[in-house]
Amino acid sequence: MAELRRILVTGWFGFLDGEATAGDVLALDRVRDVLRRAGLEHDVAWSPGFRPGGLHLSRVRPEDYSHLVFVCGPLHGPQIEELHRRFAHCARIAVGVSVVDADGPAVTGFHRVLARDGDGPDPTCDLAARAPALPARPVVGVILTHGQHEYGARRRHERVAEEITRWLSGRDCARLELETRLDTHDWRLHATPAQLESVLSRLDLVVTDRLHGMLLSLRAGVPALAVDPVEGGAKVTAQARACGWPALLPAERLDAAALDRWWQWCTTSGRELAREIGAGFRRGTGPDSADGLLQALGTHG
Repeated sequence: MAELRRILVTGWFGFLDGEATAGDVLALDRVRDVLRRAGLEHDVAWSPGFRPGGLHLSRVRPEDYSHLVFVCGPLHGPQIEELHRRFAHCARIAVGVSVVDADGPAVTGFHRVLARDGDGPDPTCDLAARAPALPARPVVGVILTHGQHEYGARRRHERVAEEITRWLSGRDCARLELETRLDTHDWRLHATPAQLESVLSRLDLVVTDRLHGMLLSLRAGVPALAVDPVEGGAKVTAQARACGWPALLPAERLDAAALDRWWQWCTTSGRELAREIGAGFRRGTGPDSADGLLQALGTHG
């Protein structure tokens, strides 16, 4: 092999139309950890679609590198074959890959193939399994609506959803899109309130512009960062007041700074208040409109 100078690390996540999966990036983390521990200098080439500000294969000068390391995924196709041509002077190693056709040029172009499967009788564990441990991130449910046309000209739903999702994309959190609508036929939706509540109870926070997105989160003892998507306020504002829940933003005063402030509160002191409100719901404290139902029916039970 060539004398080791600088290493370029890439994979399917580095191609122009490549996508990065969580497994790909964890496999990359495992390889980078090995290289760092050995004190070996290396760069990573990313897809410009996934990491626009990173180093891209199209801008790499192959002559700057002595070795090319290809990480994860199946070894097949013209894109990998092109790597062999472009980095012909480099020692080329594939690691943590699947070998589909051992005699194919995408495979035979590598000087060494350290396969996870398909190359020999015994598979090895995927690189992602031994990647460095990751810090936990807040798990955030996102419950938005694009409907409620009954509010007419006061509707700000599209702008609210756009503002919230753009802001959320910049937060370092695990986002989980949820829907309060139930469906007994669509496996992607919950069939019962208990199923939805089981998910909500496991979250750290819910971001929502729906009345029941806020209320059911509080019922589960989980903070809700709520936005009323109706100009001037409507049912979300009314219910936040009825529940004694302060983390509410009106559509006309929605911006990233305000969302940041309520995020900080919800993920700290707001947790205790959410638990208290949820416990109060379970005890049946506080009036609701069903309390007057029997009287309205003309009977006192």
